[in-house]
Amino acid sequence: MDHARPNFFAGPYLERRAEAREDPQWLAAAHADAATLYLIAHGTAQLIRAGAAPRIAFLSGDAPLVKSAAASCTTLLGWFHGARCVLIELPATAVASAPPDSGFQELRPLTAQLPPDEAGLLAYARALSIWHARHLYCGVCASATLPVSAGHCLRCTNEACAQDYFPRLDPAIIVLVSDGERALLGRQASWPARRYSTIAGFVEPGESLEDALAREVLEETGVIVTSMRYDSSQPWPFPSSIMLGFYASAPAGAAVRVGAELEEVRWVTREQVRSGEVLAPPTQSISWRLICGWLDGTKA
Repeated sequence: MDHARPNFFAGPYLERRAEAREDPQWLAAAHADAATLYLIAHGTAQLIRAGAAPRIAFLSGDAPLVKSAAASCTTLLGWFHGARCVLIELPATAVASAPPDSGFQELRPLTAQLPPDEAGLLAYARALSIWHARHLYCGVCASATLPVSAGHCLRCTNEACAQDYFPRLDPAIIVLVSDGERALLGRQASWPARRYSTIAGFVEPGESLEDALAREVLEETGVIVTSMRYDSSQPWPFPSSIMLGFYASAPAGAAVRVGAELEEVRWVTREQVRSGEVLAPPTQSISWRLICGWLDGTKA
């Protein structure tokens, strides 16, 4: 694979132009611009154009769903291929009536079919929608929050509190551990038969990425890593993670034990992966990228 290519959901698919979020007239400017694209979400589902090759069903400013949207339900995403792009989140109680030849669909099943730039935009929008939905009230005083900064900040409406909230990511490490000739892979019971993946886990408070990597590998496999190096990262919008990919080394012949979170852990050879005896994860995942780097010998 092309190791210079960004991971799926990542890359320069959008000009964010964060400074534009501070313009109090940003929404008026968006409505005044006939080229503005509107991306519609209903919960975690997003408006997708129907057909054999799904695409985002962008709406224009004269569409009924756009014209009826409250300002508090809009977020400036940035500029997508040069066009201003605005997220509109339909209220949870609203009956989502899609325009002809489109429908509301979840992102995960579509990832293998969407163009990478559109998948990245939907992942970004989905993460913001989930964050908005989970922070309707202030965590300090329980007052309602109100979006500011074009939807990228939620502010407590209690003037005595006025706490600001910003989107948060859950960092997780994901690592290809090798003992030289073999890779350490695990599987969850819910996965398809023969499917294995690299070891992953969330970073805990007060923990460095390196400490988290060593802890997760030891907890889930019983293997002690001897070295590690960073490779790449991937936004993962299910619901709001950032996957930080590493390669790590372990002593040859290290024994494994299965932790509480996995059904099986095993050392596998390159031939077992290439022959299909062991099935790798989907090609959109950073795990696949790490495994490919080990398979072709360019990374591990």
